[in-house]
Amino acid sequence: MTQRAIRPTYRTPGRAARTNPENRFDRLQSEAVDDGWQKQDNDMPVLRTEVSTEVARSIITRNTSPDLSFDRSINPYRGCEHGCIYCFARPSHAYLGLSPGLDFETKLIARPNAAAQLEKELSAASYIPRTIAIGTNTDAYQPIEKTYEIMREILGVLRDFNHPVGIVTKGTLIERDLDILAPMAEKGLVRVGISITTLDRETSRAMEPRVPPPAARLRTIRRLTQAGIPVRVMVSPIVPALTDHELEAILVAGKEAGAVAASSIVLRLPREVSGLFRDWVTQTYPDRADRIMARVQELHGGKDYDPAFGTRMTGQGAWADLMRKRFNLCAKRLGLDQPQPSLRCDLFSRPVRIGDQLDLL
Repeated sequence: MTQRAIRPTYRTPGRAARTNPENRFDRLQSEAVDDGWQKQDNDMPVLRTEVSTEVARSIITRNTSPDLSFDRSINPYRGCEHGCIYCFARPSHAYLGLSPGLDFETKLIARPNAAAQLEKELSAASYIPRTIAIGTNTDAYQPIEKTYEIMREILGVLRDFNHPVGIVTKGTLIERDLDILAPMAEKGLVRVGISITTLDRETSRAMEPRVPPPAARLRTIRRLTQAGIPVRVMVSPIVPALTDHELEAILVAGKEAGAVAASSIVLRLPREVSGLFRDWVTQTYPDRADRIMARVQELHGGKDYDPAFGTRMTGQGAWADLMRKRFNLCAKRLGLDQPQPSLRCDLFSRPVRIGDQLDLL
């Protein structure tokens, strides 16, 4: 692979990634260097978010992963402005010819025909309903959803079909859709997971710069549960030597806000995420960066990441065992370890549309 040097041309306040590495499929790799000629930082323009659109030819994504509790999901957007430095979805941007770094946070793709395509796929005679997961790759309630409202349109289709849905988010914008979610919850068609990585506002702002602060997410848990929507508090990811000491406190705060279940996932750094996270932690927490990365490698068999099924989300070794025991003990004490009822698939029905042929019976 050949390399060429380029000068940085923008400032990146409010972004977690420090760099914009070329994606792994490019033959030519660029590297930003200081040659003494670039403008001072204050004279450079701020890197802004850009949104383009695509027409989705299909919208339900299937998977057969043994680590996941669902076999289908929907992604209304590609890329995520929340910009969490640890986001495992960053490498997916390389398939679009974009960088998993700053491009992932700033060059977003919306899929405005998602709801129409979903209605088409659910209407197929061969379709068999099972819970659809949303927010498992990029957050459907990231800031641009306020403008595009693609997630709200998708929920409208799922409501019309009485289709079960599981939502994972860090975004408080989900409260906007209580008018759809609450009636669905009454039918046993929806549950929500709210991810809280830390209770410390400054740590959160550094790791996940455009995510609502932890206190706001706890208020969202309360408002959802007060509306009758079952919520799971997700301690995810647990960052060793940085946020692991907060495990019990996050579970307690989630329980007090009304959560009925809990889960946790340890930090995982696939592909380009490893280098991005290393750069970030070295600059943000230089006093503990080596300790954090040493513990990360302990979790993943001596590497920054091990993609093996069964351990990639839980980690391995003594520290992983300790975290698992701490989580299990606290969740049990708080009553957050109780099995939750499955979402209902038996209510699924295709709504009658104008022009449809009516049943004879």
